[in-house]
Amino acid sequence: MMQRWKWKNILFIGLILLGVPGISLFRSKYSLGLSEYEICSNRIVSDIRIVQLTDLHNSTFGDNNADLIALVQEQNPDLILITGDQLNSGEENTSIATDSISALCQIAPVYVSLGNHEVEYQQSYNTDIKALYEQAGATVLEREYVDTEVNGQQLRIGGIYGYCLPARYLETNEADPEECAFLSEFQDTDRYTVLLTHMPVCWLINDGINEWDIDCVFSGHVHGGEVILPFIGGMYAPDFGWFPGKLEGVYTSDDGTKNLVLSRGLGTTEVIPRFNNIPEIVVVDLMQKLKLNMIIIQAIDFCMNGYRHR
Repeated sequence: MMQRWKWKNILFIGLILLGVPGISLFRSKYSLGLSEYEICSNRIVSDIRIVQLTDLHNSTFGDNNADLIALVQEQNPDLILITGDQLNSGEENTSIATDSISALCQIAPVYVSLGNHEVEYQQSYNTDIKALYEQAGATVLEREYVDTEVNGQQLRIGGIYGYCLPARYLETNEADPEECAFLSEFQDTDRYTVLLTHMPVCWLINDGINEWDIDCVFSGHVHGGEVILPFIGGMYAPDFGWFPGKLEGVYTSDDGTKNLVLSRGLGTTEVIPRFNNIPEIVVVDLMQKLKLNMIIIQAIDFCMNGYRHR
């Protein structure tokens, strides 16, 4: 009897040890999560809601990505930003990427910057990905920008594929002169600037967030570290190395005026699958700083006096 009890417990513990990782792997491939952030600035005169998607990598969430599209639509965005790697460079199929872009364009204006997989795909298949995405309805920005107005707010939206090293690295021949020329021109405006760029490393490690005068940068590429360990964070990311810490969320410049939004993304092509890493839709509310202060004041007032008037 004791032997049977022992083996039952061993079997039960074994099922738990196998089941928990299995559930996490499943959720990290097929679930969808929302990460919501508020960014306030004195340069914002009216609220703008932005949805960022990145690193889809030909993943699907529901038939024809219906679940993904529906969840984006529920956020009622003013703009949708896609920061690269919608497809996989080693798969000829482009329909998942273009069909999802086409559906998203029915919700709000879509702006796209290229990722390394788009660049590698073009080299492998001699296909103009920029043209394909534009045929699907998006505005594709590769070392380009557009000046536009959203909800009365003047914006400059740009996109670039590259490391975006600060201009001081020109002295050591490490920075790309064409990248620096584009970013210098892009930042030369009174409009609120929004930049889409796939790779985040130089913005965080090489101080780009402080040295470029760009209000809000959206990035992806690192998949949140692919494997996220409890209490530790992402395990590994290209360019960052092992356990780098800075792999998701909003990072702010030293003076508090500029921000980098770094998404974990939606899919992966890595040999090691995503683990404890729910595919992510990012929602950013750009808000006027004074308005945000009023919300805080009203909340404090309600906490102090709200129940007193009942």
